[in-house]
Amino acid sequence: MSLLRYSGRRVVQAVPVLLGVVAITFALINAAPGNPVEIMLGPSPNQAAVETLKAKYGLDQPLYVRFWKYLVNLVQLDMGRSIYYDAPVTTKIAQRLPQTVLLMTSSFAFAIATAVPLGVISAKRRNKPTDHVTRIVSLVGVSTPSFWIGLVLIVLFSYNLGVLPATNLVMPWAHPSTVTGASTRLGVLYVAGAHLLLPMLSLGTLQMAAITRIERSSMLEVLSDDYVRLARAYGVKERTILRKHAFRNAQLPVITIIGLQLTTAIGGAVLTETVFEINGMGRLIVSSISRQDFPVVMGTTLVFAFVFVVGVIITDISYAYVDPRVSYGDQE
Repeated sequence: MSLLRYSGRRVVQAVPVLLGVVAITFALINAAPGNPVEIMLGPSPNQAAVETLKAKYGLDQPLYVRFWKYLVNLVQLDMGRSIYYDAPVTTKIAQRLPQTVLLMTSSFAFAIATAVPLGVISAKRRNKPTDHVTRIVSLVGVSTPSFWIGLVLIVLFSYNLGVLPATNLVMPWAHPSTVTGASTRLGVLYVAGAHLLLPMLSLGTLQMAAITRIERSSMLEVLSDDYVRLARAYGVKERTILRKHAFRNAQLPVITIIGLQLTTAIGGAVLTETVFEINGMGRLIVSSISRQDFPVVMGTTLVFAFVFVVGVIITDISYAYVDPRVSYGDQE
């Protein structure tokens, strides 16, 4: 019950955070120079048409009135109507969100699946060739922007070798009739995997490198503790020490960095989708900023903020399942 109360308390604390994100984003986009209506109508618009569109989207009202109406509509899960697309913002987000979720989920799965074993092996073989190679790869990974990695992958595997596609993204659940080169469900999965591989590696490399470094450092710290030395003195096999005594206790810093990497993944998704021409949330927010489509910018920013807050809450709750010493009692 204490964990349940803690979770509820964190959810309540997330509300003012999201409200602050909404307020700051609303103020910034309205402080930007230019006018979305004039951008839509061209450099010399008819004034009557301008006033009509302003009235349609509420842009003729004072800023505080527009902000209050936005909050009231947001409580009703109404994010407004896109000025450029002339469609509900929730509809545009629902169309673009699956691509971004697939990209981020696959990149995190790749990062965790490779980083944790690499970190453990590197710590186990400290100062040996395997450790040196892992550390160099991690250093290069955390120092290289995801968009640059994406460009290199496109040049190498798509342009020079021609073995992987460089643009767009095929969803695994798409119908075979809508996917070029696929006549069966298995064929759709193959095509989707081929399209996903390069952007997944591009976005996941940075997360993989950061998690590997933390995993190695945490394992080295745990392996030097007294209880591990005592286990070795009793003749416990090294594999058993790593698996039963060291690994679980070393995961708290790793869980923390995984949660914090959400910010990097969200920012990297914007650039990765641009490089690989993926019609996800990243490209949607970039194009909406250039068009000053205020409702879409507000909606996409809020969704990204919500994803990050949920990720942080899940990270905090995960501590108790990894380390029994972590308590969420009333005094915590």
